[in-house]
Amino acid sequence: MSAPTGFETSKRTRRRYRAERRFRLVCIAAVGVSVVFLALFFGDMIRKGYTAFAQTQIQVAVTYNERSVEIPLAALDADVRHLVSRGWLRRLPKQVKADPDLMGRTVQRWVVADSKVDQYVKGKYNKLEPGQKAAVERLAGQGRVDLAFNWGFFTNGDSKMPEIAGIKSAVVGTLYTLLVTMLVSFPIGVMTAVYLEEFAGDNRLTRTIEVNINNLAAVPSILYGLLGLAVFINFVGVPRSSALAGGLTLALMTLPIIIISTRAALRAVPDSIREGGFGVGASRLQVVAHHVLPLSLPGILTGSIIGLAQAMGETAPLLIVGMMAFIPDAPTGVTEAATVLPAQIFTWASEPERAYAARTAAGILVLLAVLLSLNAAAVLLRKRYERRW
Repeated sequence: MSAPTGFETSKRTRRRYRAERRFRLVCIAAVGVSVVFLALFFGDMIRKGYTAFAQTQIQVAVTYNERSVEIPLAALDADVRHLVSRGWLRRLPKQVKADPDLMGRTVQRWVVADSKVDQYVKGKYNKLEPGQKAAVERLAGQGRVDLAFNWGFFTNGDSKMPEIAGIKSAVVGTLYTLLVTMLVSFPIGVMTAVYLEEFAGDNRLTRTIEVNINNLAAVPSILYGLLGLAVFINFVGVPRSSALAGGLTLALMTLPIIIISTRAALRAVPDSIREGGFGVGASRLQVVAHHVLPLSLPGILTGSIIGLAQAMGETAPLLIVGMMAFIPDAPTGVTEAATVLPAQIFTWASEPERAYAARTAAGILVLLAVLLSLNAAAVLLRKRYERRW
């Protein structure tokens, strides 16, 4: 067989270069599609959700007397009663209890407007009647209608009235749930990884355990919810819908991630570190505790933070253990009924009122901000304490 001529070699070279250019173009196109998708997603969420961070308020005269405490609607003039949130009116007795000097007085207050009024002021679809629209326009002309920052979105719990619905109870429930998750999964996961990597022998049992751990990391999360329901609620008796039940269930799901990331961090420590410890007479436990673990801690923490971020975004296993309850007040302990932010978003998304659509998108923005912050913290932690051997 004759050797290829210079012309044939040049032709093959040009063909390889063309293939390389096509491959690069395909990769660039893939990156471009991903960027466009992310831009559309974030743009759509911001467009729908930013209005939830502002809430319409109306300045009205509130009369505090015995009748208005019993019938809150009686505290307002007839022409503005149906423009004000019923949720705010229900707080009148608490206001009088907190400040008894209010009794017998008429006070000008900025009051949260009804969701229909809020939608009308924001120029969205609404069901206001012509008379109500005329009343809103009249009050706006008098400077008594204003769009203010919606602090209630962060300080209120869930509500059946969208204008006063907030994420406080869901955020507190999320914190309790993640606290339980990390207190259970982190020490167990790290100790399991240390044993498998540093102490366990290479035999059929340990290889079987390693394979099962890797398989558990790919199990659908809803199966962990069924396991949590069967073990923690039905067998152990943990209160249903509590942060304790949700945290223990998420701990099962997070364990494989922490074990795998911890083992990878332990493997990254050079054997020379271990040999040096053995050379000065240290036991295996001393070598692991005093040398290997401190050096691998940044990688362990990085994997744990990523596992925590994944657990925070889970909804399916928490649905099974009952953390979809209506929680207007923030829980004060891990055994009380609670919900989490992803479940709260899911609940709002299923509500028929259009005002919940903006709050759903706003909740997604808050959740994304927290998740991105956790992932950024993991990256910065790895970069800050990373060692190259």
